[in-house]
Amino acid sequence: MAHAYRFGIEEELFLANSRTRAAPSESVSAFHKAARSRLEGVEREMLESQAEICSKPSASFDETHEALAKLRTGLCGIGREHGLKVFAAGTHPTAIWTDQRETAKVRYRKMIETLQMVGRRSIVSGLHVHVEVPEPDQRIDLINRLMPFLPVLLALSTSSPFYERHRTGLAGYRLRAYAELPRTGLPELFDGADDFERYVRVMTRAGAVEDATYFWWHIRPSIRYPTLELRVADSCTRLKDTLAIAALYRCLVRLCVRRPELNARPTGASRGFVMENLWRAQRDGVHAALIDEAAEEAVPVRRLVERLLDLVAEDAAALGCNAQAAHALTITECGSSADGQIRAYEASLAAGGSERKALSGVIDWLARETANCEA
Repeated sequence: MAHAYRFGIEEELFLANSRTRAAPSESVSAFHKAARSRLEGVEREMLESQAEICSKPSASFDETHEALAKLRTGLCGIGREHGLKVFAAGTHPTAIWTDQRETAKVRYRKMIETLQMVGRRSIVSGLHVHVEVPEPDQRIDLINRLMPFLPVLLALSTSSPFYERHRTGLAGYRLRAYAELPRTGLPELFDGADDFERYVRVMTRAGAVEDATYFWWHIRPSIRYPTLELRVADSCTRLKDTLAIAALYRCLVRLCVRRPELNARPTGASRGFVMENLWRAQRDGVHAALIDEAAEEAVPVRRLVERLLDLVAEDAAALGCNAQAAHALTITECGSSADGQIRAYEASLAAGGSERKALSGVIDWLARETANCEA
């Protein structure tokens, strides 16, 4: 088990006008130009009201924390210079999809032309974590066996209780909006690497996709790197939450590599339980009870996190991320970003504020927490 399991993190962020708290209606190209010229690791996203920050491949959580903290604080500072607030969340609480400006990039233009309205409505931001694996050919088998863990990681990340100025009643609405797009959700239970390669080949030759990057599943093999990419998580407002989810996922990948019998031979029913648990995580976040297939009962997320930490204790020690992984328990105690957003919203309403003022308070809370990059 000497493999380093290097990892990299991508965080998608939103912008809001500092005065109105709405998604910027005017061009923010000057902001993006400044960010690209002054910060290494900042990219454009499909909408002008978004940006993405990326850490380099690393085996060190301290190194990755430092890199992402620098990018977050740098981007927030550039935002202030341009009258913008920068924040991480799964959905933009005040953005209206018809008002969004698309990024002028060939890939995004092609996507919008293909997806039409469902692409334009996709005002969502996610957290993506890449983890290198020792044998890339085993990634499809690993995906099948990692699926049962995805709902817990989603629950910990939930940060999208608002959409288009409405409280949705869900902790994580992002995946409901994202599900409008084709080739999202859980991947199929592919029968190994050859079966997956055949799927990619036929889909590509038939003109359904240009390449495998157009499969936007909750977890997928990268075609550029020898990694497994986690995509199920909402963009985490707090950097500590991002690192906790990345640590847990990295440990789970290593766990499944060293224990090939774990979750072996999943069935259609197994996938069905994961689907149900994903819905429960979206609805209730860290307050959810998820179905334990083996025990045939629903178990609170907190207890599942405790079990996961016991399960990956050897891996967390080997990978040097005990503290980061343990923070997952703190999330279950204090709530995810969704809980913080709702508290800010309800506090404003209780003080006599209007709906608009309450949503502005949510944006302010998100911006403050995004900029707070303490270890």
